[in-house]
Amino acid sequence: MASQALVSFLFAFDIVITTVRCNSEGDVLSSWKATLVDPNNVLQSWDPTLVNPCNWFHVTCNSKNSVTRVDLGNAGLHGPLVPQLGNLTNLQYLEVFENNITGSIPDEIGHLTSLVSLDLYNNKLSGPIPATLGNLKSLRFMNVANNSLAGTVHSTNSTGYAVTTIIQDPRAQKF
Repeated sequence: MASQALVSFLFAFDIVITTVRCNSEGDVLSSWKATLVDPNNVLQSWDPTLVNPCNWFHVTCNSKNSVTRVDLGNAGLHGPLVPQLGNLTNLQYLEVFENNITGSIPDEIGHLTSLVSLDLYNNKLSGPIPATLGNLKSLRFMNVANNSLAGTVHSTNSTGYAVTTIIQDPRAQKF
């Protein structure tokens, strides 16, 4: 009887651990959602109780249920980008253009080494463009125009930064 209870406990514990592990990307996106004002309810399907965010609108996953794309362009969102976005290790496309995204680009975006496209144009971002973006060896397209960002983005450097197209606000201050 005791062994049966132990087996049941271990099975339940394993399910909890697996669920927590699978939902870490959902936790990242939920934490971001909590900082955003969403007047058009585009994030309504972002339910943190689901095992993963692959069924959420505006989120695309690969065959391993890992987030590869977040498409929130022209969604009417207000608020910041959060550092936790840097934990979406398989993210390839971050499309958050034409919103009212404020604050700075978190350094942690530079941890997204699978990122192919970063579209942040027509927002209200400010501050320096993080040097950590030089870590993004897969990056092919980045548009940060029409913000108040300072600095320049270099298409090649010693880290192997492989951007083919960069669109930056021509009014950006250079360091």
